Amino acid sequence: MGIRLENVGIAVRDLEAAISFFTDLGLTVIGRDTVSGEWTDTAVGLDGNHAHIAMLQTPDGQGRLELFEYVHPEAIETEPTRPNEIGMHRVAFSVDDIDKALETAAKHGCLPLRGVATYQDVYKLTYLRGPSGILVMLAEELKKD
Repeated sequence: MGIRLENVGIAVRDLEAAISFFTDLGLTVIGRDTVSGEWTDTAVGLDGNHAHIAMLQTPDGQGRLELFEYVHPEAIETEPTRPNEIGMHRVAFSVDDIDKALETAAKHGCLPLRGVATYQDVYKLTYLRGPSGILVMLAEELKKD
């Protein structure tokens, strides 16, 4: 059986703000739609499912995010996920220049949770809160072979 990762789906409270954040980091919108109807009710498991969606892709073409803003049922606000909670909780990106990426994130009001760390002189990395409280990890490789 073959398998590959298709995308990571993230529910957001403001689709346009999330698109702006991720496209400023370098992703590209490759599709947008509004979905509803029986097929979405069945696929997602929610009655009356209705959402605005956008598919974004990383510059290398390998990674995709599907962002969705619910129209119905009403989106449920929860406490932001903490790094040590069980379950899906972050999306990670390799960046060429972490300082430049953090400047871009700051323009959206998104700052590191604590700071930028260096892991064994191999990576500089940080976690930050993106739009809708999404945990985003940014990592810059220091040693490139």
